[in-house]
Amino acid sequence: MSRSLRVKLIFIMLLIIVLLMTVVLVFLILGVQDVYMAQFESQMTSVFEQTEIVRELRSVADRADAIPRMDDILRLFSGLLGVDQRTRNYYILDRVTGVVLETSDPERNTRIDITSNILHAMRGDDPYVTVGSRAEQHMDFAIPIIGSDSEAGFVVYIIDNKQTVQSLNAAMFSLILVAVFIGFVIAVAISLFVSKTILSPIQGMTKAAEAMADGDFSRKIKVESDDEIGILARTFNDMASQIETMLEELKNAEKLRREFVANVSHELRTPLTSIRTYAETISDTPEIPSETEEEFLRVIINESDRMTKIVQDLLELSRFDSGNSKLVVERFSIEKSVRDVYAAIALEARKRGHVLNLELEWRMPMIKGDRARIEQVLMNIITNALKYTPDGGTIDIYGGKLRDEIWIRIEDTGIGIPAEDLARVFDRFYRVDKARTRESGGTGLGLSIAREIVTIHGGDISVESAAGEGTVVTVTLPIEGGAGIEGPELKGSGRSYRPRGSCF
Repeated sequence: MSRSLRVKLIFIMLLIIVLLMTVVLVFLILGVQDVYMAQFESQMTSVFEQTEIVRELRSVADRADAIPRMDDILRLFSGLLGVDQRTRNYYILDRVTGVVLETSDPERNTRIDITSNILHAMRGDDPYVTVGSRAEQHMDFAIPIIGSDSEAGFVVYIIDNKQTVQSLNAAMFSLILVAVFIGFVIAVAISLFVSKTILSPIQGMTKAAEAMADGDFSRKIKVESDDEIGILARTFNDMASQIETMLEELKNAEKLRREFVANVSHELRTPLTSIRTYAETISDTPEIPSETEEEFLRVIINESDRMTKIVQDLLELSRFDSGNSKLVVERFSIEKSVRDVYAAIALEARKRGHVLNLELEWRMPMIKGDRARIEQVLMNIITNALKYTPDGGTIDIYGGKLRDEIWIRIEDTGIGIPAEDLARVFDRFYRVDKARTRESGGTGLGLSIAREIVTIHGGDISVESAAGEGTVVTVTLPIEGGAGIEGPELKGSGRSYRPRGSCF
């Protein structure tokens, strides 16, 4: 490709040189001819109008030796007339017949063409006209010479064969050819330089594009200028980086998707296996003790609840991704919601020996939003705190108001989150300790769902943690709601929201 462009560029430069020199040559030739013809006409007119040559020629026209006397006078003025006997000569013609009587032509050529100027002079007209065009091979001038007593008279005729102009044009043509050759050399050198300057980035982009087609996005183009080519090269590099980043994100998303499918398959298979096992045991054992049967039924119910929770989380994420997540917007007491969640989780905390504390500021304000969704966020966070805090730990719940927002902070003394995993705790399907999470019945979706809900309400959720030092989760919500719930407060009205970074 680069060779083709380089050849085309050289060809274009050479074509420009040829066209330019051709135009210059044509204009020079035409210009020289015009100048030479104008100079000839001006010279003839000035000599015959501003000197005594016409009066002297007419004064001898009646004499018996008129022809030699006229020849002497013309030889005397030959310098002013430009007669050089090579390119320009004069002739003395009989005015009646047009026969050549005398000439300065050294070859004594007496055969000349009767031109329009000669015809004018033979009729006795006295025009000082130069006859001849660019296409003709000569320039001529004729003037009648009639004595006082003669009706016949003579015609003085001066003709230029344009050999000087032709020689000059030939010299110019030779110079133009030399200039064209030199121009060719210069054009080739310039073309090679320009092609290297312009085509090198393009060649680099071509190679980089070929590498991209093969899946290699690491190759970058060296940018050496700030012109359009440099901008194009930088843009190409940025595009390659963005595509590389996008592909990496797609690979990560695909990896997470595969992990998610494997996790969900395992999570669904485990309770289904337990349900089937205990149900078959009850079915195949007619004499099973009632206490054992009740215990088996409890296990079946618990595993069903666990599977239901997994399916609910999946449906929740599906609604977020499809933009069909509905909000029931109302103004409600956030303090009552926090206390309700506290009461719902207190029994489980006591079973595991946890100390569960609740401390809220006095008279927390009513807020605008979806009460059930906000309580779902708090339940997810506190449930995680219970799961990942060893038995006998402490979980503290704080709440308050700061300007036009309310905040809720959940602190635990659990196992914490390693620094390398902290940035990804809100990623969908991401689990810090996969084995422990699976034992706890989690799918890694709780915090993702919580963040989506908080984002819809225009709030924020953050996590502070370190391995072995517990975790602090802080939720802030605007009192008057965010952009996702703007509009009339219609309890029961559904509002759609499409989250960013959808994985479905």
